[in-house]
Amino acid sequence: MGCTTCSVSASGTPTGCGDKGHCSSGSCNKMNTFDWINTLDLADPTEFNVVEIAFKKGARKSFFTNPPHAHCITGDMVVVEAESGYDVGRISLSGDLVRAQMKKKNFKQEKLIYSVIRKANHRDLEKLEEARAMEHKALVKARVISRNLGLNMKIGDVEYQGDKRKATYYYTAEGRVDFRELVRVYAKEFRVKIEMRQIGSRQESARIGGIGACGRELCCSTWLSNFRSVNTLAARYQNIAINQTKLSGQCGRLKCCLNYELDMYMEALDAFPRNLETLKTKDGIAHLVKTDIFKGIMYFGMRTERGRGPIIAIDKKRVWEVKEMNDKGNFPATLVGSYVAEPSVKVEDEDLEYADVTGEIELPSIKRRKGRGRNPKSKRGGPRPKNRRGNDSKKEKPKGKGGHPRKKQDNRPKKQDGNKGADSKKESGKRPPKKGNNRRNPTNKNQQNRNKKD
Repeated sequence: MGCTTCSVSASGTPTGCGDKGHCSSGSCNKMNTFDWINTLDLADPTEFNVVEIAFKKGARKSFFTNPPHAHCITGDMVVVEAESGYDVGRISLSGDLVRAQMKKKNFKQEKLIYSVIRKANHRDLEKLEEARAMEHKALVKARVISRNLGLNMKIGDVEYQGDKRKATYYYTAEGRVDFRELVRVYAKEFRVKIEMRQIGSRQESARIGGIGACGRELCCSTWLSNFRSVNTLAARYQNIAINQTKLSGQCGRLKCCLNYELDMYMEALDAFPRNLETLKTKDGIAHLVKTDIFKGIMYFGMRTERGRGPIIAIDKKRVWEVKEMNDKGNFPATLVGSYVAEPSVKVEDEDLEYADVTGEIELPSIKRRKGRGRNPKSKRGGPRPKNRRGNDSKKEKPKGKGGHPRKKQDNRPKKQDGNKGADSKKESGKRPPKKGNNRRNPTNKNQQNRNKKD
């Protein structure tokens, strides 16, 4: 559902508003809280004069005193006092709910310093939009400057004050960063008052926002206000594979949703025996493979001479019985007893005609050739190439009379009688003389001239 200030394309479909958290319905804000007391038509004789105001899409919230002459209610854009100048925000909570919110965040009323000045007019809202438009360019420049100075930090977000006199830079770093030189360069470049705030990786993802692996918006940017520590034990109790890439969120830490169902899993695990790895029977030792918590089934694998045997599904009641027998030094004949995991589809035993041959039949090992294709003699492998006519390379030889294969005629010229000496030398085992080229081998020609002179 679009809000009243959402823009509409030429085709009539809503394209979303560019108000960045300042739409009239408030549906674009992050960390929204529903002021249900304000919707009741009841007069409050003891009205609480403190309001909660959200800045920049609800990324930052603070408490301010609401004077009676301001006449501001929930949802109004107001101008509030700031450390230097003024700021513009939206009232997200008012009335008695603010007292409960202050108690939750441990914010005492004596700490209230600033108050609401008045409702924001159109000029205040225009100035706020100009400040929001400057933030992206300032963020890009700030990251370039910090990289040129060689500082080990990452600037995640920039927030300009409503009057454009102050800019707050939120950054993350592993250790302490000396940004005194950085602040001087920022003040010279942007011509505003600079404030640096270090936040954690979870707070950074909450300010930026995004879509999680579940397809919904991140919990930290929509409703989650306090961050609890998350361990890999939460994944182990829920039988989740320890895969760091799948268990990590966009902040690089373990997902907060790992703690949501942990209490349910811990209560269900109380019905199972703890620290149980093996069960001993007369057939052998059974090792625990997997536990289905909600079905109440434990899967064991029997160890045999050839390795692990078939995996058996056993009810947790039978597991308790076998464990008590092992503690007393007794071993049952088989692991399967009166409690066996029922299959999902019930089939009568008479209709089943099969034999369990797991571990009984071994297939012979096949010796594979080292060649890549079917023909190991060919370099590229595969079938032999065909001739141009498309037939196979092997052809039947033409047969003559009597069915004998016909001999091929030799049309080559026969050797002359003068070559008989060379043939005789080959037959006697002597090497025939080489026919050298006089032009290419001048040493032979000189040797012949010397022999003539002699």
